Amino acid sequence: MAPTVRRVLTLGAAGLALLWLCCLPRQLFRGTSYSTVVESAEGELLGARIADDGQWRFPPSDSLPPRYTAALIQFEDRHFWWHPGVDPLALMRALWANLRSGHVVSGGSTLSMQVIRLSRGNRERTVWGKVVEAFQATRLEARYSKKEVLALYASHAPFGGNVVGLDAAAWRYFGRPSGELSWGESATLAVLPNAPSSLHLGRGREALLEKRNRLLKRLLEHGDLDADTYAAALEEPLPDKPLPLPGYASHFLTHCPHGQRTRTTLQFAVQKSIEDLVGRWSAEKAREGIADMAAVVMDNRTGKVIAYVGNSSPERMRPGMQVDVASAPRSSGSILKPLLYAAALEDGVILPRTLLPDVPVNLDGFAPQNFDRQFYGAVPAAEALARSLNVPSVFLLRQYGVPRFHALLRKCGLTTLDKDASHYGLSLILGGGETRLTEITAAYSDMIRNYLEGGSAWDPLATWYTLEALKEVNRPDELDWRLIRSVRKAAWKTGTSYGFRDAWAVGMTPEYTIGVWAGNAEGQGVPGLTGASTAGPVMFDILNLLQISEEWFPEPDFSACGTWATVCPLSGYLAGPDCPQSEQIAIPDAGLETEPCPYHKGGEFVLPPSMEWFYKPHHLEYTGAKKTGNRKEMEFIYPAGGSTLHLPRQISGEVEGAVFRLAHRNPAETVWWHLDNEYIGETRYIHELRLAPEPGKHHLTAVDTEGNTASVSFTIVQ
Repeated sequence: MAPTVRRVLTLGAAGLALLWLCCLPRQLFRGTSYSTVVESAEGELLGARIADDGQWRFPPSDSLPPRYTAALIQFEDRHFWWHPGVDPLALMRALWANLRSGHVVSGGSTLSMQVIRLSRGNRERTVWGKVVEAFQATRLEARYSKKEVLALYASHAPFGGNVVGLDAAAWRYFGRPSGELSWGESATLAVLPNAPSSLHLGRGREALLEKRNRLLKRLLEHGDLDADTYAAALEEPLPDKPLPLPGYASHFLTHCPHGQRTRTTLQFAVQKSIEDLVGRWSAEKAREGIADMAAVVMDNRTGKVIAYVGNSSPERMRPGMQVDVASAPRSSGSILKPLLYAAALEDGVILPRTLLPDVPVNLDGFAPQNFDRQFYGAVPAAEALARSLNVPSVFLLRQYGVPRFHALLRKCGLTTLDKDASHYGLSLILGGGETRLTEITAAYSDMIRNYLEGGSAWDPLATWYTLEALKEVNRPDELDWRLIRSVRKAAWKTGTSYGFRDAWAVGMTPEYTIGVWAGNAEGQGVPGLTGASTAGPVMFDILNLLQISEEWFPEPDFSACGTWATVCPLSGYLAGPDCPQSEQIAIPDAGLETEPCPYHKGGEFVLPPSMEWFYKPHHLEYTGAKKTGNRKEMEFIYPAGGSTLHLPRQISGEVEGAVFRLAHRNPAETVWWHLDNEYIGETRYIHELRLAPEPGKHHLTAVDTEGNTASVSFTIVQ
């Protein structure tokens, strides 16, 4: 090969090698895994999860505290602000020192070169490696600012054991953020990457202390700290074993982006206080077999979550302790009733105090019961909501429509109701579907925010009447906000699922919505577990922790957002021509489409026989009406027309039958019963018969001595 060609090839190869040396990877620390770090709204560390490679390595920060910056530069690279990535004088001093000692005692690397070495995986030090670091360091400084280079170093430098980066080291060794480190602590962390094993098992701690103190003296001489601060810094001890990181909002952390730093909306002081409070309540309830508790607090003005307790006391060992029950689907109990009441008001299905039936009913095998196992005949809708009566709520849902209510709940953000409406049926209002505490709390918070901001998602009058009804719910502490000024007013609702598995409470003020759940994450029921007695007290304790004003929800402009209507005060319906009294109230416009009072006839207030039967014992003032040819004298209480009945069987397998009940305005009347046109018996005073019809369709008729009749059709299935 000709000499000229050889020289060209040699120069070309050298040029390519030089180009390769100068080429800086687009992403320096590509493939590096980071800890999941979660901060409060104020920037306080709530908690963190270790990186996938087992290192405590926080995601890179874009700034460094001044004390650490000054200490780092004085220790590692005093000419950092002036060199282009390589310090020739430092390299020459290192070369001379190494030649004199006969082995490597100094590398002469700048901080920029150390960033390159860290990004290349801390490979073994060689002359060729040093050349690559030098060339790439100049490219590093061409791409990044000096402050960014410092931040890259501080985020990836080793600090002993499995601690990497300044932020992780500050928390693991000193229990606080790097911005709050003292001069002594900053100097310790500045020298530690030079010998990261010095803190562990007592190895080299004396040398580390000497190195730190020499650095402090250099900082004093450079003018970074005064004599008093220097003296105080010398007295600071070295840290001992690594400290645990904060563990607040541990379940919330699992929902945050993996391997990233997340600034949440959680307020640090509120989160800490509520975690402590829920932990104390949970420890007390654990003695009753109630192991788990969750709470969510939302700021109604912003719609943001400011406190999140996914499960109480995660450090307390128990089955299910890791379950985030705040986000887990649980049976809703009665917690959805306010949404139905508000929707029915908005759509004109009822007026605020429309009487709802509260009588026994069996709807295709579904026979709802009130919690106290009593029936009250007829109850105003607002009172039924405040008392959380189940039977009137089922009648209201039947009237409103299950598909329409199911669609509304989905629109409100209840994602767990993902089956067809027919799957839930009327039991949807009593816990037939599962919901999440997070979504329930958000749904009520959205309703409040819509009301306060004048939105269109909910009718303002419907919301107002709902809040007015819910503020009448009896409190677990039996305190009355009307009588005791210090008692904070709240609209609130509880719920208890079938089998005492889930206890709910949601409280609303103009500022906050608070949701609480209690029970067992693994689903065991506990006798006595109810929303009112278990979740309610926790909710009110949280309410007392928050900074809440004494102002209540502002009244809506009744004339502007609805219409004035004349209403019967006894029935709650629009007043009819026979209503002896009336009152003016504001109602949503759709309420004008409701029917006039059906219970006043000839100036007398008369309920249907089945409603009257249960209403009269609770309303001694009720007199009914004189016997007229226009009124219905008797009515079947059980079964309801069109019901499908499953007859119970004894242990032997023999059909036990069911008790069929009839209400008569005059119990002393004799009533003759006929099943499918065949006489089966008579009753007087107590109009009940136990029957066991064969499977199939049947028709039951009752006739009294005056010729009055009542009939009902039903189907028996095996």
